Amino acid sequence: MTPATVRPTRSPWLLCRRRRPGAPLRLYCFPHSGGSAGEYLRWSDGLDQVELWGIQPPGRGSRLDDPPLTSMTELVHAVVEEIDLTGPFAFVGHSLGALVAYETALALRRRGLPGPVALIPSAYAAPHLHRPGPPEHELDGPALLAAIEREYGPLPPELHEDPELSELVLAGLRADLTVVAGYRAAPADPLTCPIIAIGGLDDQETSPGIAAWADYTTDRFDLRMYPGGHFYFREHLDDVLDFLAGRLAELADRPVPRAGALGPADPVS
Repeated sequence: MTPATVRPTRSPWLLCRRRRPGAPLRLYCFPHSGGSAGEYLRWSDGLDQVELWGIQPPGRGSRLDDPPLTSMTELVHAVVEEIDLTGPFAFVGHSLGALVAYETALALRRRGLPGPVALIPSAYAAPHLHRPGPPEHELDGPALLAAIEREYGPLPPELHEDPELSELVLAGLRADLTVVAGYRAAPADPLTCPIIAIGGLDDQETSPGIAAWADYTTDRFDLRMYPGGHFYFREHLDDVLDFLAGRLAELADRPVPRAGALGPADPVS
């Protein structure tokens, strides 16, 4: 992808590869730990009935020099404050992005603002099953690189050869791992929009708890699992996008969920 294909808006938080102002639905994509909007912008080629926007948190991609955020409270507050979430829209979030998308939907509801017409959590168990795991965010650079490679495979050699580049790239990941370590789901009423959960059958860490997202909506729940691990969609992208395209087409004309009377805010860690 060349820089010319990514069109920033006034907000540094949003990137769009293909503008489709006439689309009936926008899809906002929340990236995984250490991830950037770039990977998800490519999905717009297979989802031509929506206008797809990638959320670009500080500390990665085009915002590599911006200080990253290290708590769910900061992250969700910034998303709600800094992004004009124009509707109707749906949220899709992969891994940590699934939790951020969910907490953002709750934050919109607390403020009495329009919420997503669907939440699509990918490769993450339901929030109440969240387990922080070992404190990887406290590892030094080489140890963190080794931990990443054990879990996800080899990284580019230059990250091992250039400590300054490594620390710059790892800053966003380290911040996201800090978010993961500090997150605790607070009790909240279920969402009123459909939830469409997707994941990889071989993702032993998260796949057993994906079905529990069913308890987080009063509307329809769908579960679709694909062969593969945590990044299953990299191997089965066409199938995943075909499935999402069908479900998003069904949702395009649904009413936008709105909150009722405002109550006390749900705490977010």
